Amino acid sequence: VITKGEFSSQNAVMDKLQHKMLEIQRTKRINYLTKSLESKGFSSAPSDSRYKSKSRSSSSRTSRSASRYASSRKRSAVSPPQVRAPQAQAQQLIQESGTMKLIEYVEFPSRDGFTIRLDMTVEFELLPEHIAWIFNRYGDLLAVVDKVIMPQITSISRNKGSEYGAKDFIVGAGREKFQNDLTASLRERLKEKNIIVHNALIRHVEVPDQIRDPIQKASIAKEQDLTNIEKQNTAKKKAQLNTELALIDQKKEQVMQETEKMKAEILAEQEKEVAEIKALTEQKVAEINQQTAKVKADIVRTLGLAKANAVQFVEGEKARGLQLKVQAFGNPVGYAMLKFAEGLNADIGINIIHAGEGTLWTDLERASLGELGGASIIQNRQKNSLSPKKYPTRR
Repeated sequence: VITKGEFSSQNAVMDKLQHKMLEIQRTKRINYLTKSLESKGFSSAPSDSRYKSKSRSSSSRTSRSASRYASSRKRSAVSPPQVRAPQAQAQQLIQESGTMKLIEYVEFPSRDGFTIRLDMTVEFELLPEHIAWIFNRYGDLLAVVDKVIMPQITSISRNKGSEYGAKDFIVGAGREKFQNDLTASLRERLKEKNIIVHNALIRHVEVPDQIRDPIQKASIAKEQDLTNIEKQNTAKKKAQLNTELALIDQKKEQVMQETEKMKAEILAEQEKEVAEIKALTEQKVAEINQQTAKVKADIVRTLGLAKANAVQFVEGEKARGLQLKVQAFGNPVGYAMLKFAEGLNADIGINIIHAGEGTLWTDLERASLGELGGASIIQNRQKNSLSPKKYPTRR
């Protein structure tokens, strides 16, 4: 068992000295264990009661030199092993890995008088700053386990165990409570001796058959009832789950149908709105076209009326001008003859032809223009051309 860290050095002399010290400590542990076994008469005693205590020290190359140790108590084996000499047993109990095994077990009466045997594992630790003090006070690690830890485990287990009935060590709740009490008491007691206890775990409890069998049967029956109840609850939960899944599928289908219905309604509403907008647009276009046609008709009618009025006014004024001109001559024939004379070519020749009785010279003085030959025809044409024209009026 290595109780302090190994120094890394290039000095061969220091290495040899350290190795020699470790061998001396190992020899002392073997001798101490041999004497302990001889004092207990272990060489001739059967091994139907066992107690194992394991200690693990930290590696010499780690930064932590504290050691963790675990002690475990085991019940007896079925057949006793062969008897060996204490020296050989001590050499076997201390192996090359530094693990030591002590053989003993804890046995105490319960509150109701039944014999209880415990199988447990105790994990404890020695801090580096306390190792020197512990070594000076109690000795090597084996002495610490044999003189301090094992007596405390045995004493506390018996004191605390006598407060519980045999049934409490079988039922899970009572066993857990005893384990917690044992751990707390052992931690408090060994803390005064600079030994830190981490865990005290009960692995096995041996009780008499006359109380164990009924309790086990009752526990098994209770667990079986609980198992059956859980199976029933599981079946109910499964049926409920199937029902919920069916409801989910039904709800999903319902939602899908409602969604499709809503989509169809929305599509129909959109189509309806589009049709209404289209019809309203066409109606507006028709109204606008109708108004446009009406405006165009009004424009055409107004333009036609304006043109007719313009023609009427112009032609009427022209007719009035002609009337005024005729009135100025006093005779339409005179105005006609003026227009006729104005329309004659300047190069026209005049030929006087005798066309009737009398002579030109004798009748010329008293004859008017109408009495001359051909003059009556000209006068008639002038009358027809000077008569006012009647134009139809627009309503």
